[in-house]
Amino acid sequence: MNLEIITPDKKIFSGEVKSVTVPGAQGTLQVLNNHAPIVSTLMKGTMKYVTTEGETKIPVKSGVIEVLKNKIIVLLEA
Repeated sequence: MNLEIITPDKKIFSGEVKSVTVPGAQGTLQVLNNHAPIVSTLMKGTMKYVTTEGETKIPVKSGVIEVLKNKIIVLLEA
């Protein structure tokens, strides 16, 4: 899966990931390969993504996630 994490200031990450976990509006949301299409708002919490090199955590104030055809776009507040 391809993940892009973008803020108004810069692109934080762009690359292949194994999984993504975000604090969704209705609770924690984990995205794996071939996930159904989804658009959701993000709440305050911690976002985690796993690459072949390990796990990375990013604090989230608010944002939006879109998942479509193994491409994930996360727009975060700066």
